[in-house]
Order: sequence, then C-alpha cells, then structure tokens
Amino acid sequence: MILPIFKYHPDPIATGAIEQTEENCECCGKSAGFRATSTIFSVHDIQTICPWCIADSSAAEKFSGSFSDSHLLLSDGIDKEIVREVCERTPSFISWQQERWLSHCNDACEFHGGAKRSDLEGLQNKSLDQFLADEYMTAESWSIILQSYNNSGDTVIYKFKCRVCGEYKFYADFS
Repeated sequence: MILPIFKYHPDPIATGAIEQTEENCECCGKSAGFRATSTIFSVHDIQTICPWCIADSSAAEKFSGSFSDSHLLLSDGIDKEIVREVCERTPSFISWQQERWLSHCNDACEFHGGAKRSDLEGLQNKSLDQFLADEYMTAESWSIILQSYNNSGDTVIYKFKCRVCGEYKFYADFS
C-alpha cells in the first residue's frame, strides 16, 4: 500500500511519525495498516488515525483538531494555507516538550527527524551562531551536548530542511 505524500514530512516512516498497525482508524473506521504515532490535539481522546485521514484533513475536520501547534509558524508570518497544510494535513512528531515546526524563506520546512551527530558537527559559522542564539545556548554548553549526543537520548536535536533554499535548520528538545 502506498502512503500519501506529505510535502512537509517526506518520510514519516523513517522519522517514526507513522507506524504499522492493524487497528482501525478512528476517523474513517478502516484498518489501513498504518497509523500516526503522535496524537491529534483535540478535545476528543483519539489514539489511532491513518495517514490518509491526515492527508485529506478529514481527521482535523472531524475532531476539530490539529497535529502541530500553529503558533510559531503564524508568528513567523507563514501563509495561513501553508500553516493549515502543516497543522491539519501533515503527521507531526513526538517530542519531549511541545513540538515546534520550523520555517525558512517564507515557507514551512520539511521535517527530517532527529539529527545525527554528523549533521550537528557540520554546523559552523553563521548557521551555528544562529542555532545557539535561537536555542539560548552558549558555545560551551553546545560543546558538552555534542560530546555525548545521540538522537534517542534525553536531548534530541530535530532536523528540518528549507524547501526553498535547501538550508538545514535545527532545534533542541530536552527531557
């Protein structure tokens, strides 16, 4: 079965946002073989939503919810239709704290999961300075984090890619 294409989350199986299941989707009632691992923000207690009900926004509509917080994208001035695409038609991800969907070049970025150490070691100059400023980190604290970093520990750095210029953007999440 071919999964829907999510332009802001190009490989949701690799990032762990979609997993296999035999459970029925609580939106369409079908067992499609896959479900989102993150939940929908809604007043309803929903556990299983298939990727197709996310992609066509039927889950967001039926449960009056969203999969990601729109605040950061809206405060960055991202077009409301792009924000709806990310928040209502794109599977989110599980984070230690509240997830943040990054943007760049007036568009939402693609989510690529937890960064690898090699991704982070490549951060230099303006990119590193901007990351440290955005995350309120010192170069000394960054050095300590980087020494023991793995993308499944108590500190996870999420990796995003700008769809316009190709630049990678990161943010840190701590348990």
